[in-house]
Amino acid sequence: MISRFAHFGLASLISVAIGLSPIVVMAADPAPAPTPVVAPAPVAAPAAQSNKAAEKKVAQKAKKDQKKADKKAKKKAKKKAKAAQAATAQ
Repeated sequence: MISRFAHFGLASLISVAIGLSPIVVMAADPAPAPTPVVAPAPVAAPAAQSNKAAEKKVAQKAKKDQKKADKKAKKKAKKKAKAAQAATAQ
């Protein structure tokens, strides 16, 4: 029967061997460093396109806000008319 210390020691050695094996392989046969890929110079058209997209987004937001304000005003007017009608009915 294996003692607890021997069992623990054997398990530790196996764990260390498994953990170090990739490091040992890399040290024995290092892979060549990849050459960095140079990105082509950016074209001016995408910048103008993104500017147009930003303007379009702002216009859409303004339109949405206006629509929301109109809806709110309409709801408020409807509520006032309903209150006035209830006051005249009494």
